Amino acid sequence: MNDITIADVRVAKHQNPFITNIHKYRYLYLLLLPGLIWVIVFRYLPMYGIVIAFKDYNIFKGINDSPWVGLANFNRFFQDNYFWPLMRNTLLISLYKIMFGFPIPIIIALMLNEVRNISFKRTVQTVIYFPHFLSWVIVGGLIVTLLSPDGLINGLITMFGGESTTWMARPEYFRTILVLSDIWKESGWGTVIYMAALAGIDPQLYEAAVIDGASRLQRMRHITLPSLMPTIIIMLILRMGSIMDAGFEQVFLLLNPSVMAVGDIIDTFVYRVGLEQQQYSFSTAVGLFKSVINIIFVVGTNYIAQKAGQESLF
Repeated sequence: MNDITIADVRVAKHQNPFITNIHKYRYLYLLLLPGLIWVIVFRYLPMYGIVIAFKDYNIFKGINDSPWVGLANFNRFFQDNYFWPLMRNTLLISLYKIMFGFPIPIIIALMLNEVRNISFKRTVQTVIYFPHFLSWVIVGGLIVTLLSPDGLINGLITMFGGESTTWMARPEYFRTILVLSDIWKESGWGTVIYMAALAGIDPQLYEAAVIDGASRLQRMRHITLPSLMPTIIIMLILRMGSIMDAGFEQVFLLLNPSVMAVGDIIDTFVYRVGLEQQQYSFSTAVGLFKSVINIIFVVGTNYIAQKAGQESLF
């Protein structure tokens, strides 16, 4: 038996740890394979096409044979009259969603964490989580129907003596509609993440706090929030990494000529010039510029979190 054990140890020393690990967890890696293939095919392979941002792309010549133009497409975008309105609209809509939408799942999770009725808690979680599974096509149709001149909202207003309003054609209301509908649709998803983080808090901390006479508010302040802070910081860093993504599907479906001045964002501009006007090089340059800004924000936010002694992505 001793000889067999020594032989096994010698064989193990010569084996590649990476290969051994893959073989040991081969079924888990097999489950990972479809998602990995999807990421490679739809996220990494298309990155080769970024090169057309620096070319005058001709669909008949192809990517390799199209002439180089350097930074001409970027200069064209920076000098375009649309540049500052697009930047303003994109940043304002995105910042509004972060300011008003980011705290909502945290607040809901903290409130549900204090509920002791399990059935009620699960029912509330299901109700607020359900809109996440609806596409923006469905949600956009509901919003347009509810806010139409003869819709439910105007019906209630006129019932109480008010006047009917064309909500979707009023620029002063458009960004508010975007933010509120985004909160309604996505706050449930964020709540699930924070509820999972709350489930990992050691119950003994609460028991010790109760023995020391801490109130429910004090337990939330000194135990729950500090334990939840690493998750909050990570989610904020990830959200800041998409600061230039104001929600293409949502804006595209709700946008109309009456609110173009306050609702037209970079993504809708890229759609128009890229697909409708077939200016592929120019639209790719605009999209690449947006991605670079997102990278700067995520790296900057991560750096600030590190300096503040908080959790960070890298």
